[in-house]
Amino acid sequence: MAEEVLRMQGITKIYPNGFMANKDITFGIGANEIHALVGENGAGKTTLMKILFGMEDCQEGKIFINGNEVKIANPLDAIAKGVGMVHQHFMLLPSLTVAENVVLGVEPMKNGLFDFNTAVKNTQEIADKYNFKVDATAKVSTLSVGQMQKVEILKALIKGAKILILDEPTAVLTPQETEELFEQLFNLRDSGVSVIFISHKLEEVMRICSKVTVLRRGECMGTYDTADLDESKISRLMVGRDVILKIEKEDPKPAEPILEIKNLRRFNSFGKAVIDGITFTVRSGEVVGIAGVEGNGQTELSEVLAGLAPFAEGDVVLNGKSIRGMSVRQIRDAGMAYIAEDRMVEGCSGEMSIEMNIMADRFTKSDYKNGLFINSKKMREETERLIDEFEILCDNADQPVRMLSGGNIQKVVVAREFTSGANFILANQPTRGIDVGTAEMIRKTIVRKSREEGTCTVLISADLNEVLECSDRLLVMRKGKVVAAFPKANEVSEGELGEYMLGLKTMTPEQMEGLL
Repeated sequence: MAEEVLRMQGITKIYPNGFMANKDITFGIGANEIHALVGENGAGKTTLMKILFGMEDCQEGKIFINGNEVKIANPLDAIAKGVGMVHQHFMLLPSLTVAENVVLGVEPMKNGLFDFNTAVKNTQEIADKYNFKVDATAKVSTLSVGQMQKVEILKALIKGAKILILDEPTAVLTPQETEELFEQLFNLRDSGVSVIFISHKLEEVMRICSKVTVLRRGECMGTYDTADLDESKISRLMVGRDVILKIEKEDPKPAEPILEIKNLRRFNSFGKAVIDGITFTVRSGEVVGIAGVEGNGQTELSEVLAGLAPFAEGDVVLNGKSIRGMSVRQIRDAGMAYIAEDRMVEGCSGEMSIEMNIMADRFTKSDYKNGLFINSKKMREETERLIDEFEILCDNADQPVRMLSGGNIQKVVVAREFTSGANFILANQPTRGIDVGTAEMIRKTIVRKSREEGTCTVLISADLNEVLECSDRLLVMRKGKVVAAFPKANEVSEGELGEYMLGLKTMTPEQMEGLL
């Protein structure tokens, strides 16, 4: 214990509904260490870190910091004890400067007023100390995603964090931004900061972490030296079985066009083109991946294709019919299945049961009716079949979706969408924030459906490994335009892809001719 800056011993957390999120977990981290915490969704990682950061309490267990037992009542108490947490979703105020965001909660005052100059000075000093290249006077709204990540870390460091929890810190970063973050994490480690690194990207865990603690279904499977593991061994510890990390797939055999996007334009409320003249076709039997730094039009394109937002110019043709003016229901009836970017906002209804969520797109169909009435027996049978087929961990079909882990919520969504009978799958961030086992199932199903059922898929993902593994063709979006097109996704490196995503490289229309 003396060598550890943190030890969580015998932590047990049981929620009021009887769910045991953590069962007798012991977790420790040494000084000057980057230590990975991995596990499937629902394995207990988030709960354990919430307990450490004072966001949850526990029924049993003790926490030691620098060998002394502590009680952590709330996040402010955690911060005071040197624990900082950077959440997966940024908590920044875009209209404020970097300095104003960083000093929130520890604002320097002068004559009873906020001292902006001192805030800038303090922020710039700590940024320079750890080699974080940010301008303390810049508005957060002008920053790249990678720079915002740095600001979040600075917010913790300026409050004196010596134990830093990072939750999926590279989820939305390009390879170049990830490299820069890793250099800064090494600097933090060498400066005496201990980093708890939570990630589903096992190649990153292997690269920057010296130790790995694996959780499975609320229990600790052990702590290991990274040197004694590889990605397959970690996956097996997480899931309890072998996981295929590389997708083997036959060459595509594209047939007739299913989705045709023609000179598409969409403007935001300020009149700026967020989709700027996009044209491409997706054919039966192929997966077309779309890569790009978040905020470059991918979400807006997804909303248009799903019928959630109108477009100003051009056209979208699905199975020979223009979707202009169609409702979401009409587009789905025309052949679309949609895995939404935010599963809890657009993908499902958290308060409704698993059965109601899975059946949401088909209860109006004649197959599930007895005359004018819903065939409840058939709906239940189909729901239970899909729960088994997609391995959804739940109490029963009546359980509210919000009670499930993130990975199992995503399984509910894909169970509905993959069995809807659609021949066009729009998959926007289909494996974001979920474990390797569920991600493997989703990726293999996308590829299988294209090969065996002739579906066409548009795969939008910030996970470059995912778009490279699953896609047949690959497009890159930047500032609402398609700036690069590759006829074979497996012939592109992550580094080259990152250069196009950041605007360091671009293709001319002539270079992309015939590739769209």
